[in-house]
Amino acid sequence: MISDPISDLIIRIKNGSSAGKAVVAVTDSKFAENVAHLLKKAGYLASVEKDKENRKLLLGIVYFDDEPRIHGVERISKLSKRMYQKSRDIRSFKSGFGNVIYSTPKGILTDVEAKKLKVGGEILFRIW
Repeated sequence: MISDPISDLIIRIKNGSSAGKAVVAVTDSKFAENVAHLLKKAGYLASVEKDKENRKLLLGIVYFDDEPRIHGVERISKLSKRMYQKSRDIRSFKSGFGNVIYSTPKGILTDVEAKKLKVGGEILFRIW
């Protein structure tokens, strides 16, 4: 049993991209699917498909000139300590070359979208 599905999701994506894999399989859940679709919209994933037979999500990884788009991830809010941020405190990450992913009342959002909608929330992770 996985105790932290979001950590599992982002680490599998990072390790798959570092290993040069085209597709990574992760455990399917509605929350993981929402995060995966957000990462696809942000340009970190090429595709998100459901494998209903095995209850997995198949995530296609983006590469530019044989370099993975994802260079690193960092889990911020953990099971032992939740971290929250107000909308007025949201700043760009890595001068705009990375994103901070938030869980807000309006859904899973990137830092740019959360600032635009003026909503804060739980800081899930950083990706660059």
